[in-house]
Amino acid sequence: MVLYDALIDRRLFELVDCSEKELIFVGKRKGDGDGGKRQKEINSLMLELFRKGNVVVRLKGGDPGIFGRLADEIEFLEKNGIPYEIIPGVSSFNGVASYTGIPLTRKGVASLTILSGTENFDLETMVNGTFVVMMARENIERVARKLVKLGVPEDRPVIAIENGTLENQRVVKGTLKEIHEKVRDLSGPTLFVIGDVVALKP
Repeated sequence: MVLYDALIDRRLFELVDCSEKELIFVGKRKGDGDGGKRQKEINSLMLELFRKGNVVVRLKGGDPGIFGRLADEIEFLEKNGIPYEIIPGVSSFNGVASYTGIPLTRKGVASLTILSGTENFDLETMVNGTFVVMMARENIERVARKLVKLGVPEDRPVIAIENGTLENQRVVKGTLKEIHEKVRDLSGPTLFVIGDVVALKP
């Protein structure tokens, strides 16, 4: 069973043998009405199909972790004891920019903010949002101090991911105040995610 969204190019299904797969369109677009209600319907359908013994593919465009309601679906799957695997995609924010020839960072430009135009935002919203810090394993204590100075609470959850997506991936959890102490034995490339979204990781 493949539950696919509106942003999926249907030509994708011509690249693989879908003769024995049931393709179910569950897409929603702006203007379709209550997105929250539609998401509940999708969740219920996933549960129904799973209970019938199906392997369900939830196919989304881009990276579902970027404004793709991945959090809602993870919470639902966890609550109902449904095992799952996440295969990340390429988000439009970096894929489209790179394809167009626009580097989102360069020497001297060390910060990147991603905003949804459907939400109200201000500096407080940004401080309370999610920070992803790259190449900071040896400097995370300094980074943490600067974030606290900007107004980020020192008890904000942090997760450090060493060797991400590889077989030897390691994950370390902590808070902004203590994470530098917890990652001292890490030696590989490490990505830090700072924010309340970290609580979604089991």
